Amino acid sequence: MFIYIVLIAVGLVMLLAPGAVWTVKESWKSNDGTEPSDLYLLSTRLGGGIFLLVGVACIVVSRL
Repeated sequence: MFIYIVLIAVGLVMLLAPGAVWTVKESWKSNDGTEPSDLYLLSTRLGGGIFLLVGVACIVVSRL
């Protein structure tokens, strides 16, 4: 059950604050380090949505 809550929390952060995820994970790799690309923001949000859906689905399935 704990892992499902972690999946939901990570998914929410990725979905709602992809810029913060970029700052923590990727900003040090950039030469100018100013801001993430639109593609990075989109893919992070999509990944966050998938994490969120998987976490919620696992909780629902485990309750059955």
